[in-house]
Amino acid sequence: MASSLQELSKFGEIIKKSKSFEDGNITRYQLQKMMDSTDQSQSYEKIYLGERNQQKPYKNILLVGETGTGKTTLINTMINYMLGVQREDKVWFEITDDQSDRNSAHSQTSRVTVYGFYLQESKTDLTIIDTPGYGDTRGDDLDKDIAVSLLNLSKSAEGIHEIHAVCLVIKASQNRLSDRQKYIFDAVQSLFGKDISENIVLLFTHSDGMRPKNALTAVKEAKIKCAVNDKKQPVFFLFNNRQSEPADEEHDEDYDEEYDEENKQRLDQSWNLSFKGMIGLFEFLDTIKPKSLEMTRDVLQKRQQLEANISNLRLRVQMMELKQKELKQTQEALEQNKKDVIANKNFEYEVEVSDKVIVDIDHTKASKATCCNVCKENCHYPGCWWVSNLAWCEVMKNNYCTVCTNKCHYSKHVKEAKIYQIKTKKEKRSFKDLKKKYKDNIGGGVSLVKKLNEELQELEKEKIKLVIEAFDCVETLEKIALNTDSLFLVQHIDVLIEKLKEINEPEKASTLENIKKRAGEEKHGVDYIKRFFLK
Repeated sequence: MASSLQELSKFGEIIKKSKSFEDGNITRYQLQKMMDSTDQSQSYEKIYLGERNQQKPYKNILLVGETGTGKTTLINTMINYMLGVQREDKVWFEITDDQSDRNSAHSQTSRVTVYGFYLQESKTDLTIIDTPGYGDTRGDDLDKDIAVSLLNLSKSAEGIHEIHAVCLVIKASQNRLSDRQKYIFDAVQSLFGKDISENIVLLFTHSDGMRPKNALTAVKEAKIKCAVNDKKQPVFFLFNNRQSEPADEEHDEDYDEEYDEENKQRLDQSWNLSFKGMIGLFEFLDTIKPKSLEMTRDVLQKRQQLEANISNLRLRVQMMELKQKELKQTQEALEQNKKDVIANKNFEYEVEVSDKVIVDIDHTKASKATCCNVCKENCHYPGCWWVSNLAWCEVMKNNYCTVCTNKCHYSKHVKEAKIYQIKTKKEKRSFKDLKKKYKDNIGGGVSLVKKLNEELQELEKEKIKLVIEAFDCVETLEKIALNTDSLFLVQHIDVLIEKLKEINEPEKASTLENIKKRAGEEKHGVDYIKRFFLK
């Protein structure tokens, strides 16, 4: 009864609004969510407790970790720390079910969750951007979920414009980072500007309190960039995931008093270790200067434009090559019918012609695309997300498209589940129609060939321009991004290298080859990338 009275006096208001359930000698409380937005049109889910106090200090953190590392327990521990819960209180508050941490099969989600902890009991408001759990081999581009969610969050009503810390969650017992961990930590780092490295900290879970030497070595070998202390060592904090477990107070005939006391001590140590880690983490948050997401938005914008440019490039190059084929077939027909050309006599010939047609999207690859109705081009496919206002599409800048040939206004675009594809067919043509098409030319067949060559040269100029634009995006990323050796670049870089060589830009091609080489050396090859994502 005394414990119950203590709870009511200390956490009375919270308990009144929470759902309780017993767990041994600890009472667990499922906190009532003051705001729970699950709008599927959003790229993230919002869960808030309390109301934001604009006069109170605030912190924004990004939480990244593989499924099974204990992120859920970590989030709940943050709540209890902020509420001032002590071990002797024998209560535990949860925003999300800890059981999901123990059953990773049910904790998979492809959407970012934003937790807003605006608690009267805490001197600081806290926003946690919890990224999806990574641990399966589905091959989804889940890093894009983080990228798009951050971009959308920075534009949303919540207005998250800066990040105080990026927290990488790792099990303290790990001897090496898994391929998936390397990938996702690499991908997350590639989202930010170079100045974010001093805000990246390591959170080691399932810790026994000892220095996690093997895990730190694994982080070093994986070349994870993070904050360092005065001794140039990584900044990390330790947590044990047993702090919410009740002490065993049920005695039977085989009751071992010594074992019971040892178990109680272990649980107390677990509690103290985790809350000591929280003290260190919040002290770090109080001292570190937050980093603006402005550079991150630039990085994300360049990422989207680069992907869109390369995708659009392939379509244009394909059109150019088909046009070139059509030109050669026309030249051959003129050569084969040279006498008729000289005599200005009509004849027929056959060529393979190409055209752009609108088709339904393969929903295994994407759901929607942004296309230009004027240029008949796919401006943002794949990777076009939830945004309904086309002026906000990542490939738009100052209301104009950065990708399509004519850089058309966003109003000339449409977002739907359709894209443009190139179709070819055989077509009968005549010398008479050919002359009519180029009636402003004089000099017979030679002028016709010259005109067709001029058209081909214009297509080649467009190709060169697009390739250089894509290369410029990579160069900009190299300057502003923390990590440019990610899957995002690796999966496209070969295409760019090939096209740069075709347009006689060997130095630019060499620059990209060096990036590719560095990616191979630093990440011990890119086989793990291909294994999961380039199937």
